[in-house]
Amino acid sequence: MTRTDDMPPAWDERTQLTTYLDYARDTARAKCEDLSDADARKAPLPGSPLMTPSGLVNHLRWVEYYWFRVVFLGEEDEGPWTDEDPDREMRIAVDLPLARVLDEYAEHAESHRELVAEHDLDTKARTATRDGRHVDLRWILLHLIEETARHNGHLDILRELIDGRTGV
Repeated sequence: MTRTDDMPPAWDERTQLTTYLDYARDTARAKCEDLSDADARKAPLPGSPLMTPSGLVNHLRWVEYYWFRVVFLGEEDEGPWTDEDPDREMRIAVDLPLARVLDEYAEHAESHRELVAEHDLDTKARTATRDGRHVDLRWILLHLIEETARHNGHLDILRELIDGRTGV
């Protein structure tokens, strides 16, 4: 897989933010490279039964959906989670082939790239966060960079525990 470089082609704020988000996305996908479906479903941390490579990538896909579609655009929330099962996106991923999870993540990332390109970074989200504030697109991008990078650390640990692979 070809990874996006973390050095932006231009130094404006938008290019820097979108380059880092793409780099983090590509890193998550690279950490799953050559994993079998069986290995992608493994949860090697005894206290974290939902922490699987496929579950984390599916979580990242749905987190982007939530922040871009539900919060920013104000669309109806059609995510897989429920009040009874708030982590369902991680649970259902083990029933899907890893290739499908990765493809859906890439497809949604592409549509979100287009959405970001169409809006100013200062554009406020239509839906307020839990504390009643309307974040701007810039904040959403920063949040998704942080979220994706944090879960890439989890993927590092899982990958090493599953098959010993490090350094991706």
